Amino acid sequence: MERTRVIIADDESIIRMDLREMLTSLGYLVIGEVGDGRSAVNLARELRPDVVIMDIKMPDMDGIDAAKILTEERIAPVLLLTAYSQQELIERAKEAGVVGYIVKPFRESDLAPAIEVAVARFAEFRALEKEVGDLKLALETRKLVDRAKGILMDTQGVTEAEAFRKIQKMSMNTRKPMKEVAEAIILAHQASIANI
Repeated sequence: MERTRVIIADDESIIRMDLREMLTSLGYLVIGEVGDGRSAVNLARELRPDVVIMDIKMPDMDGIDAAKILTEERIAPVLLLTAYSQQELIERAKEAGVVGYIVKPFRESDLAPAIEVAVARFAEFRALEKEVGDLKLALETRKLVDRAKGILMDTQGVTEAEAFRKIQKMSMNTRKPMKEVAEAIILAHQASIANI
C-alpha cells in the first residue's frame, strides 16, 4: 500500500520536528517541511502531496491564505494545526476550503483520523468535480448533436433517427467524437448560409 505523502508547514522548527516524528511513526511519509505559507504553496505545487498540515500563524503568508490557494488550484487538502480557536479564524478557514482543523496541543492519536478524513473528502471533491465536468460535456454534446440533426433534417429531408444515424456513422468513419462531427455540420451549414 502506498504511504500518504505529507508536507508540514509551521514556523516553529520544534513543532515541525515533533510532527514529523509523530507522522512517521503513524506510517505517513513526510516529503517536505517549510516555515511559512508562501513556501508551503510553492513546495505543494512542486511535490503534489496527498495532504498539507499547516499552522495558521506564519510569516509572509498565513496558513489560511496558503490553504485558499492550494484549494483553488486543487493541489492538496489542507489540515490546519493551530493554537487558535477563535470563531473568526474558523470562518476564514471554512471560506478557504480547509478540510480539517486541529487545535494545539494535540495528541498523535488526533492526527491519523483527521488526515484520513481530509484525504477522503478531497478525493470525493475531485470525483464530484470530474463528474460535473463529464455531465457538462455530455449536455454540450447533446445540444450540438440535436442542432446538427435539425440541420440534416431540414437540408436533406431525413427523419430524426436517420439524421442521428448519419452523424453516428460519420463519427465512426472519421474516428472523431460525435460532438466534433456535429460542430462540423453546424459550421458547414453556417458557411453555406453566409455564401448565399
